[in-house]
Amino acid sequence: MSIWQRFRQVLGDGVVAVGAVFDRIGTIFAGDPEERRHMAFSVAMVALSAKMAKADGVVTLDEVRAFRRLVDVPPSQAQHVERLFAMARRDVAGFESYAKKIASLYEPHDPILADLMDGLFDIASADTVIHDAEIDFLAEVARRLGFSDEEFERIKLRHVVPEDGDPYLVLGVARTLGYAELRAHYRRLVAEHHPDRLIAHGVPAEFIAIANHKLAAINVAWDRIERERKPAAEG
Repeated sequence: MSIWQRFRQVLGDGVVAVGAVFDRIGTIFAGDPEERRHMAFSVAMVALSAKMAKADGVVTLDEVRAFRRLVDVPPSQAQHVERLFAMARRDVAGFESYAKKIASLYEPHDPILADLMDGLFDIASADTVIHDAEIDFLAEVARRLGFSDEEFERIKLRHVVPEDGDPYLVLGVARTLGYAELRAHYRRLVAEHHPDRLIAHGVPAEFIAIANHKLAAINVAWDRIERERKPAAEG
């Protein structure tokens, strides 16, 4: 059964609040930790995307299309995703309560929470500009998920750093490191953010585009550092 078919199960027939959907995930999949991780991540992405789309006051077609680009949703299952998206937009509960529910379904500092933030940034950048209201939204979500301000900045830089920005900040390393250490750090990051590793975190395969976007940012930063620092003997 696909993740989207599972949506019908957690949405139920009479559920009208997203908080109740998160509660149902914890109950329905209590005996299946892996499926619970998949469902919690998927519902979180949809619900928070819907709330974020309202952060700048308007839900645009670009934002809706961005979600569909990031996520593989078969047309036959789209109705379940659209129902949850609409539910979150109408829900009187704020995104803060969603973040609290999400955090309760994972261990503190679970790597999948960073994957969730990366996906939300990809949605926010759909119209090529991430608005200040969206940055504020994402920063507050990150805080409620347990990220420090420094950790949030590092995630943000993977998505909003300008072409002439600091690639060392993107990779989270000091400029004082030697070339060999920098290269080893880069290779560790590539291994950590490989699509297979994200799936191991619990990210459903339907969301694997998140990994591709993250790797692209890491590779761009490394290419700039390598051009500046690569020893002549290795050129």
